[in-house]
Amino acid sequence: MSTTVAADAPMRSARARRRPTASFKWMVIPALLFAAGMIVLPFFWAIWLSAQETMIGGEPRFIGLGNYQRLLADEEFWNGFRLTMLLWLLSLALQLVAGTWLGLLLARSNAARGLVRTVLVSPFMLPPVVIGMMAIVILDPGLGVANWLLARIGLGPLLFLADPGTVMLTVALIDTWQWTPFVALIVLGGYLSLPRDVFEAAEIDGADAWQRFRRVTLPLLAPTLVTAAVLRSVDLLRFFDVIYITTQGGPGQSSTTLNILAYRRGFEFFEFGYAAALMVTLSAIVFGSVLAFARIRRSVAW
Repeated sequence: MSTTVAADAPMRSARARRRPTASFKWMVIPALLFAAGMIVLPFFWAIWLSAQETMIGGEPRFIGLGNYQRLLADEEFWNGFRLTMLLWLLSLALQLVAGTWLGLLLARSNAARGLVRTVLVSPFMLPPVVIGMMAIVILDPGLGVANWLLARIGLGPLLFLADPGTVMLTVALIDTWQWTPFVALIVLGGYLSLPRDVFEAAEIDGADAWQRFRRVTLPLLAPTLVTAAVLRSVDLLRFFDVIYITTQGGPGQSSTTLNILAYRRGFEFFEFGYAAALMVTLSAIVFGSVLAFARIRRSVAW
C-alpha cells in the first residue's frame, strides 16, 4: 500500500503543476478577445474600407488598390509623410537627449527624489486638450508669456504657431516638454538597475566622468534607450491631438501630418476609403519602425 501511495505521489504533483497553467490559459482568453475586438478587427476593417471608393449618398464601390495608387500620386500625402517623419525624428532626438540627461541627474540626486518624481509625472498625465490650450495661451503673439520673456531680452515677438518656418519646431518642443519626463523615468529605472561594480572598476582604472558616461553608462543603457525610443515612436507617428488643437494642420499645410490629412479627408471631405488608405499606410510605417527598433535592441542587448 505504501509503495502504491509513493508511486502516485509524482503523478499528483505533476497534475498539481499543470492545473495552475490551465487556469492561467483560461484567464488569458478574455484579454485576447478584447485585443481582437479592439485592435485586430478594426485594423482589418480599415484595410477593407481602404479598398472602397465612398461617396456621400452613394453605395461604396470596390476599387482594389485604387486608393493606394492615388495616394502615391498625391502631393499632399508626400508633404504629410515628410512632416510626419520630421516631427518624429526631431521630437525623438530631443526627448532621448533631454530625457537621458534628466534621468541621470535624478539618479545622482538624493534630495527630495520622491517629490521630484511626482512633479515629473504631471506633464504627461495631463490630457492633450489641456496641453494644447496651455500652448496656445503661452505662445500667443500678443498676450503670451513666451513673447513677453523674449521682449525682456530684446527679441521681437515670434509667431510660434502661425509661422510656417517655426510651427513644426514649436510642436516638437511642446511634445518634448510633455514627454521628456517619461523618458527620464525610464532612463532612471534602467540606470538604477545597472551593476555598480562596473562603474567602480572604471573609476579605479582612472576614467573621468565623461569617459565613464561614453564607454560604460551609455553602452549599458542602450537597451533601455531603445525601449524608450520604441514607446515614443509609436506615439509620435500617430501624433494628432495637440497638433489639431494648436494649428489644425496650418498655417496652410505646414503642420498637416498624415494623421491630420487623414482626418480632413475622412471627416471634412467624407472620403473614408482614401482616409483609411492613409491610416493603413501610417500603420505599416509604425509596424516597420517597431520591427526596426526590435532588431536594434537585440543587437545592443547585454
